[in-house]
Amino acid sequence: MKRIFYCLLIFILIFISCSNKVSEIKNNNVKSSDSIIVGDGCEGCEAVYESLVDFGHLNWIDTLPDYAEPGLKLSITGTVYNPDGKTPAPGVVLYIYHTDQKGYYSKKGNETGWGKRHGYIRGWIKTNSQGQYRFYTLKPVAYPGEKIPAHIHITLKEPGFTAYWIDEYLFDDDVLLTAMERKKCENRGGSGIIMPEKKGDLLVAERDIILGLHIPGYPKKG
Repeated sequence: MKRIFYCLLIFILIFISCSNKVSEIKNNNVKSSDSIIVGDGCEGCEAVYESLVDFGHLNWIDTLPDYAEPGLKLSITGTVYNPDGKTPAPGVVLYIYHTDQKGYYSKKGNETGWGKRHGYIRGWIKTNSQGQYRFYTLKPVAYPGEKIPAHIHITLKEPGFTAYWIDEYLFDDDVLLTAMERKKCENRGGSGIIMPEKKGDLLVAERDIILGLHIPGYPKKG
């Protein structure tokens, strides 16, 4: 009887230990309970927490999964600034995703969470000590049969704040980026319209971002 009791006790202890480890892994990137709530709602913003790499180990450079496929190769870089627009902001996580070369959020078939909606072409990066970020991908294609310009979605997660969306990356030379479409831009985080320059086989573009700019509920300085 004692042997059965001890075996049962050991099993329970092992089960609790394993459960704690799983819980720890799942909660690596969850929203802190004391985060300041900002923004005006964001469908899919929670996808920022789906990174397979713990936030603490994210790099400031990432290459999205489509980069090796046929298409126009694109590099986007920039600096994320604090609300003063001058001081670089380190440790800010950027979640990005976009369509494939046919205009669809294509999937591999093993997606979970928001990957079922956003597809496999997505990535996570975290600004370095100088607030810099960079990612490589293919220039996305607009939705087929629609008049919405090609774009790259972006969500920000800065320390102490809930995740919020900012203006999508848009391409200045896109024929679908009409005057009417430009007026729809809210300049959240600053303008998202970029003009890539051809450098060899690579399109290179730059976009700086200002935290909290035109974001509802973002606390004012002081």
